[in-house]
Amino acid sequence: MTPLILQKIIWVQTRVILSFFGHFKVYGLENLKDIKSNAIFASNHSSELDPILLPASLPFWSPFSPIFYASLSKSKYVNSGWRQHFYGGTFFKLWGAHPVYTGFKDYGMSLVNQMKLLNDNKNLFVFPEGRITLDGNIQPARGGVAYLAEYSSRPIVPVAIFGVYGMRNKDFFLRKRHIKVCFGKPIYKKEFQENVTRNIEIGGNVYREEANYIMDKIREILQEKAS
Repeated sequence: MTPLILQKIIWVQTRVILSFFGHFKVYGLENLKDIKSNAIFASNHSSELDPILLPASLPFWSPFSPIFYASLSKSKYVNSGWRQHFYGGTFFKLWGAHPVYTGFKDYGMSLVNQMKLLNDNKNLFVFPEGRITLDGNIQPARGGVAYLAEYSSRPIVPVAIFGVYGMRNKDFFLRKRHIKVCFGKPIYKKEFQENVTRNIEIGGNVYREEANYIMDKIREILQEKAS
C-alpha cells in the first residue's frame, strides 16, 4: 500500500508544478483502455525525473496505479555522491523500487523481484537502456524487459518522454522546457514472435533483439511528436 499512498499524495502537487513550469502534456492514454491486465511500461531514460513523470502522467484513479520500478541495488550507488543517500534506500523502496540483481548472467535470477511483482498483478516501470542516455539518443537495450513480457505474458506499453534531457534547474523554473509523455500502443509477445528474428541458435540474444524492437517503437513516437 505504501507506493500507492505516496504516489497519490504527491500526484496533485506534481501535476500542478509540472504543468506550470514544464508546460506538461500527456498523449496516448487511449492506448491503455483495452489492456485487461497489469502491464510493463518501458521508457527511454533521459533524466532522473523520469520515474516521477510516469505516475504523474496517469489519471489519479488509473487502474495502473501504483507503479513499481526496476532499480539497481543500493550497493551500486556507493560512489554516486548525494545519490547514495537516496537511491536504493528506504524511500526508494517505499516509492515502489525493487532491485535487479546483477552478475548472474541469468534473467530469471536477476529479475526475480520484477517477475514476482508482475505475477502479483503489479504494474512495472522499466528503462530497457539500463541507464540515463549520455547524448540524448536512445541507447541499445538490455534484454530483461522482453524476458519479463514473455514469461509473465503481460503487455509492454512503450512510453516516450520528451523535454527533460539535459534540463537544468533554471531551464525548468524559467519555464523554458515543454515536457511531454506519450503512451504508445501495447506490445504483446505475439508481436515479438512475428516481427523479431529469433536467432539464438547462431549466437544472438533474442531478448535483446526484442527489447530493441521496443526501443524502436519508442524512437518512432519520439520522431512523430518531434515533427
